[in-house]
Amino acid sequence: MKEKRYRSILKAICWRLTGTIDTFVISYLVTGKFKFAMSISFFEIFTKITLYYLHERFWNRISTGRAEGIKPDYEI
Repeated sequence: MKEKRYRSILKAICWRLTGTIDTFVISYLVTGKFKFAMSISFFEIFTKITLYYLHERFWNRISTGRAEGIKPDYEI
């Protein structure tokens, strides 16, 4: 089953918010400077959303590790 593009975008944003909080905390602990940690976090959120989105779209084209014809454990 292929994922739609908007699902990849939503996953990228969700994951990046989690990662950005982590980046901010680590940057703050290392530098001790709130503004510096914020500037690092602000810049990396945009670059990494783009990289994650491209990564997801690439893997969506590859069939490795996918099982065809298997029904899900549940259906809604």
